[in-house]
Amino acid sequence: MFKILKYLGKSKGAVAAILALLVLQAYCDLALPQYTADIVDVGIGQGGIEYGVPERMRGETFENVRMFMTADEEEVLLAAYAADGDGIYVLGKDADREALAAVMELPMAMLAVPGTSGDMDSVMESYGEMSRSMVSQMAVQSVKAEYEALGTDIAAVQTRYLLHKGGRMLCLSVLMMAASILAGLLAARTSAKIGHDLRGSLFHKVVSFSDAEMDRFSTASLITRSTNDIQQIQMVSVMLLRMVLYAPIVGVGGVLKVVNTRTGMGWIIAVAVIAIMVLVGLLMAAAMPKFKVMQSLVDRLNLVSREILTGIMVIRAFSREKFEEERFDGANKELMGTQLFTNRVMTVMMPAMMLIMNGITVMIVWFGAKGVDLGNLQVGDMLAFITYTMQIVMAFLMITMISIMLPRAGVAAERIEEVLATGVTVYDREQVKDGELEHAKGVLRFEHVSFKYPGADENALEDIDFTANPGETTAVIGSTGCGKSTLIRLVPRYYDVTQGRITIDGVDIRDLSQHKLRGMLGYVPQKGVLFSGDIESNLKFGGDSITDGDMEEAARIAQAMEFIDSKPKRFQSEIAQGGTNVSGGQKQRLSIARAIAGHPKICLFDDSFSALDYKTDVVLRKALHDKLSDATVVIVAQRISTILHADRIIVLDDGKVAGIGTHKELLEHCSAYREIARSQLSEAELKGDRVS
Repeated sequence: MFKILKYLGKSKGAVAAILALLVLQAYCDLALPQYTADIVDVGIGQGGIEYGVPERMRGETFENVRMFMTADEEEVLLAAYAADGDGIYVLGKDADREALAAVMELPMAMLAVPGTSGDMDSVMESYGEMSRSMVSQMAVQSVKAEYEALGTDIAAVQTRYLLHKGGRMLCLSVLMMAASILAGLLAARTSAKIGHDLRGSLFHKVVSFSDAEMDRFSTASLITRSTNDIQQIQMVSVMLLRMVLYAPIVGVGGVLKVVNTRTGMGWIIAVAVIAIMVLVGLLMAAAMPKFKVMQSLVDRLNLVSREILTGIMVIRAFSREKFEEERFDGANKELMGTQLFTNRVMTVMMPAMMLIMNGITVMIVWFGAKGVDLGNLQVGDMLAFITYTMQIVMAFLMITMISIMLPRAGVAAERIEEVLATGVTVYDREQVKDGELEHAKGVLRFEHVSFKYPGADENALEDIDFTANPGETTAVIGSTGCGKSTLIRLVPRYYDVTQGRITIDGVDIRDLSQHKLRGMLGYVPQKGVLFSGDIESNLKFGGDSITDGDMEEAARIAQAMEFIDSKPKRFQSEIAQGGTNVSGGQKQRLSIARAIAGHPKICLFDDSFSALDYKTDVVLRKALHDKLSDATVVIVAQRISTILHADRIIVLDDGKVAGIGTHKELLEHCSAYREIARSQLSEAELKGDRVS
């Protein structure tokens, strides 16, 4: 809840505007029931005569009214009325009708009963025992009789009153509608901005993650947090702005209106509120734990779906479709079961709420009818009381519905904050030394480097020490799992070294900004990755500085022009998402071309030739050697034929350097290299014959 309020706090101006519009909407909403009551009681029941105070009355009536007044009341009467030339007393325009009603309604009511006589004090006492409502209605009847005696059109009076009140109701309704629409628009824009900002923050945070942070969160979980979780927060934000802010305003306003109606039925509202709170408490106790589980089940379903879709070819190859369908069905049913439970709970709420609301309406009508029968209450007041009560109950209903949705949104907010609060282990130092490599040569040096994965007990690499010079090819080879890919991933700082340091031209790469460091590198990962678009957009992925000439030269070096030229649109040929419409070898060649198109100082190839045939491999390596004569080239390979002519070969064995030298030197002095060579080369090749 507080995290969501923190997000809303960034849009204080919009929230303040929404609050002002909601106050205006609530004012109109709360005013309408009283107008309805006035139309029923006054416009219809009293013929449009609101007070027992006539606008005009005969002199005879004026004198009769004075008979039933005290001296102070008589002064008020004389100050309000003035006689015209025909002996008719006319009410002044500035007269306070409510104050006059307090002194005139009882005398006017007494005039409504013909033949009122006897002891004046006893008559006044008997009329004073009547309810204010009955006295007021009798006074109105007396005013109506006076108007008829004066020849006033009673129907016109009633029509004028109804048009006046109806017109004001119409204006309030239009104003309320406008306020509601504007508040809804602002709430939607504010929540959309919250979603936009959260998605942007989450994306930028994830992009800044090193591999250590990425290992903490699965891809499926990050996608869920970026979509479903933010959608939950966005939806609840709208409801907070529209309902949670509006409900207290209407609820408090409704209570004040109910108090002013003086119906004596306020206890019914207390019964309604208690019944709603008990119902919501029971439902929340049942549903709350399930809401907290639901998001993790959505994560699980996304994870299973992603694994199946990305591994569909392997699944088909092993005929495991049935097994994977059952696995997906299990995750799907588990989520469905939880959703069904929460939906059933929510389904119970609405009928139960309607039962309470209808029960409250019956109670109001039952006890209100008794008040109407006794003359203590008018029908319009009872209708207004019902409307206000429903508004109060609906306010509590809105708040309780939000309170049920908040836990799920709260869980979503915590999951988002978990990502945003994750500290990055690879970051730029405050003082960087980018200027020292303005004219970098590209000398790459590992100085006694050791590395341990986060949470691991043992080093993955230990005491790695070598230098890779410009114009030379440095190769890394070893058995599977010996740390070859780990070594090369330390150079772009996907991880930071645990001990020792890596330098470029003598500068520790941790003293460089990541942008500067990676701008000097051309990296080809073990698994080629292409992006949706076309060939040109992929080859120019390194930046706007790459020209068409650079792109074509890189494609020619990577031996990609053969299949590019065979396509009708050449470099504008479409690349599907993930490069699924090109072969593995074509994908690797495009990845290599992309890496060298920006003329990097250091080229890193992480087993990037594995999908190439031997002929293409040889031609490509020769082109790389000829064209990248001033660059430092580091190649990780499984095949000895790929690195046979490297200037320097580093043999890794269980994370340690088992030998460094040329192919011939290692065959003589390194047993680990000889073992790899014997498994891949023939006896003739081992004796020094040409290897293609």
